[in-house]
Formats: sequence, C-alpha cells, structure tokens
Amino acid sequence: MAQSLMKYSEEELYTILNGFEIPKKNYTFQPLTDGFINDTFLVFDDKTPLFILQRVNHLVFTDVHSLMNNISHAFKHLKSDDYTEIILVNTHAGKNYYEQPEPKKGYWRMMTYIDGSTAYNTTNDAAIAFEAGRVVGKFNLLLQNANVTEYIDTIPQFHDVNLRKKQFREALKTADTAKITRATNAIEFAEKTLVKLKSMQIDNLPIRICHNDTKLNNILFSKKTQKALCLIDLDTLMKGYFHYDFGDAIRTIVNTAAEDEQDHSKITFEKNLFEAFVNGLAHNGSFLSAAEIAALPYGVLLMPFLHGIRALTDYLNNNIYYKVAYEEQNLDRCLSLFDFTQKAINEVPYMQQVTVNNLVSKGDQNF
Repeated sequence: MAQSLMKYSEEELYTILNGFEIPKKNYTFQPLTDGFINDTFLVFDDKTPLFILQRVNHLVFTDVHSLMNNISHAFKHLKSDDYTEIILVNTHAGKNYYEQPEPKKGYWRMMTYIDGSTAYNTTNDAAIAFEAGRVVGKFNLLLQNANVTEYIDTIPQFHDVNLRKKQFREALKTADTAKITRATNAIEFAEKTLVKLKSMQIDNLPIRICHNDTKLNNILFSKKTQKALCLIDLDTLMKGYFHYDFGDAIRTIVNTAAEDEQDHSKITFEKNLFEAFVNGLAHNGSFLSAAEIAALPYGVLLMPFLHGIRALTDYLNNNIYYKVAYEEQNLDRCLSLFDFTQKAINEVPYMQQVTVNNLVSKGDQNF
C-alpha cells in the first residue's frame, strides 16, 4: 500500500465511504499525491475509477462548512455543453461533506471522477494554451451571474498586495542578517515592484466569483481530444477580480521553467502561448468589461510577484510555511518568480496590444 495511504487503513476509508449516498460495492482506493494540502484518493469499482474522495485540510481551511457551500453553489452554475460537470455526492444525512468523528476528526468530501482526463504542469503546445484560455473564460462566464453574497472568503486577503507587503516588512525586521544579505537583490526588486504595481492598479473593477488558483495543472483535459474539460481544486473559489485568474494562468503557461529554476535563462515569456491563451479566452465572446481588459497585464505582473514575495517572506521567516527540500529553496523560488515578473513587466505594451486587439468588442467605443 502506498505510503500516503498508510495514514488511513482500508477499513477506515470504507467507513468514511459508507457515509456517502453511493451503492455498496467492493471499492478499492488509489492515493493521488500531486496535491500538498488535502489527502486525496481515487475510488474504483473493479478497474473503473468512479469517485474522488478527499479529506479537506481543516487546519488550512478552517471553515469547512462555508468552503463546501461555496463549491456547492458554484457547481450549480458550472455545467454546459463545453464545460464538464462535476457532481458532489451527498452523505446519508444530506450534507455535502462527511464529518469523521473523534479521535481522528476530519472532514471528507466525495465527487464524481472524470474518466479519461489528465492535467499538465507545463506546456509548449499552443493548442493546450488555447484550450486553457477557453475554459478559464468559460468558468468565469458561467459564474458571472452567481450571487457573491452566498460565497465566503476561504483565505481572506489571499491576493491583497498590502497584506503581503506588511508581512514582508515584518519579516525584514526579525530576519537573520545573513539571510537579508543573501536576499539583497530580491528585497530591492520587491520594493521597486511594489511601487510599479501601485502605479498600474486599476480600480472600480467588477467583483466576480473567481477560482483564484488557475495554475495550468488545475485544469483537466481530455486525454483523447486534448480539449479542456473543467477546472478542479476549488478550495480557493471566492470573490475576486478576473485578472487574478488570468494572471495566474499566464504565469504557469507562458513560462515553461520550474518555479524554483536557478538558471534564469530558462525562464521565458512565450508569446505564442500568450496569444493562444488570449485567443481561447476570446472564444467565449465579449464578457469582460473594458476596465477588466485594461487590468489584464497588471494581473500578469501581480500574480507571480505575489507568489514571489510570499516565498521571500517565508525565507526570511526561516521557512515556516512552504515545504522546502533545501534551506535556500524559498529564495530560489522567489528569484525565479521575480525574474518572470520582470520579463512580464518588459512585455506590458505587447500584452496591452494583444488583449485589446482580441478581447475588446469592435462596437465598444468606451475603451
């Protein structure tokens, strides 16, 4: 039995499974180890995968009830001919999650599995980038009529620059002087870019229900057709702005290097992939306002910078948040993300041209 599965005996998993409204069968379990937050298992009937069983990490997401209500509300909207529906399986008590009793308290959810699907960490394929843009746009389009008052913020201020700036400067006050010296270039870049982002910020944007973590590997694709099917990992689904989803997707699509890549010559801004993603987004029609379109390049700077300053802050705080394989990994992450941020800054005029040319309605005279 795989190591991650050994935390839970098959008997325990069966007990949890029996809490849900599914036929009683001789199911088997396979752990999925890609995620870092939740414990996830694929549930098989014979050799056929049917369900995803997942333990929600209630230490990270402290309000599981509201988190699951967010997802349940969203799933009512997230179904279309070109967006594959995922269904939450209710418990016998009619709830959308199962509460495991003491002494091993936990919160579990079950949802349908999309057979024949796959995900990618990076891509060089413009067709995949196009499909990613199409499905991210479709996700936001399907949710644009969602009632924002029904959704709580699962991680308050997740993309708040002012919060991340405050945390960064607090870390600077207590950081080891040797670490500050090693991180001098990163610290200087952070301060400079905070000023740059403030000068670019666009206000009065419409609030949407966003995914807020649209990295490429949170998109499912058909193995057979390579068409994008839907977005997964909706724990961060909450109120936000469209440029959050745009920027995080671009961050992981146009740069094919690893997030902690030390050879910065491998960190690129692939224009063909950017244009393919924007073309995919445009496939959904004109659903973005002029102000949202104007904010898209800002999002491409904002999202890698936020990930980078969080890694830098954690490095200065002695690696208390992110898992690291070696002492300097958070600094390497930060420097890599900051390098991509700078490359994105260099491409702002290009991004403005591509997004306006492809996304602004020809009849919109207010841009």
